[in-house]
Amino acid sequence: MINSVQWKSPSELIPSPKNPNKHPEKQIERLAEIIRYQGFRSPIVVSNRTGHIVVGHGRLEAAKKLGLTTVPVSYQDFTDWDQEYAHMVADNAIAEWAELDLPEIKTEIENLGDIDLDLFGIDGLELDNKVFEEPKEKSSPEDKEAELKTCPNCGVLIDGV
Repeated sequence: MINSVQWKSPSELIPSPKNPNKHPEKQIERLAEIIRYQGFRSPIVVSNRTGHIVVGHGRLEAAKKLGLTTVPVSYQDFTDWDQEYAHMVADNAIAEWAELDLPEIKTEIENLGDIDLDLFGIDGLELDNKVFEEPKEKSSPEDKEAELKTCPNCGVLIDGV
């Protein structure tokens, strides 16, 4: 299943022409902010069989929006098109089954320092009893690329600011 993770240029990756998952611009913008804050936590999955992206189309678009020159890619084996397509659809669809415990999340967030609520990826998340700073002014893709650094020990993207 998971082989190794390699760092590749976004321009080298080929989106699946059969990807049924749509990624609205609002989602891409949110993913970009999360990647800028955390770096990549999940690599883009590419099929060894077809050479197409199976999982991570949205992350690829977010990386492009940030102007990143490399992204983590996991090349994986699939037995046939059926297995590849099922994984492509299930990766997004199964996440919709999750039930977020918003009261628990809000309680935990109240114990954190000041953090942009958008970084949790929950649309419309608001807290009644905590005031957060206004988000920083958006910077250009060139500024964001300068802010991202790769850890020389583990290769993870980190915020260099």
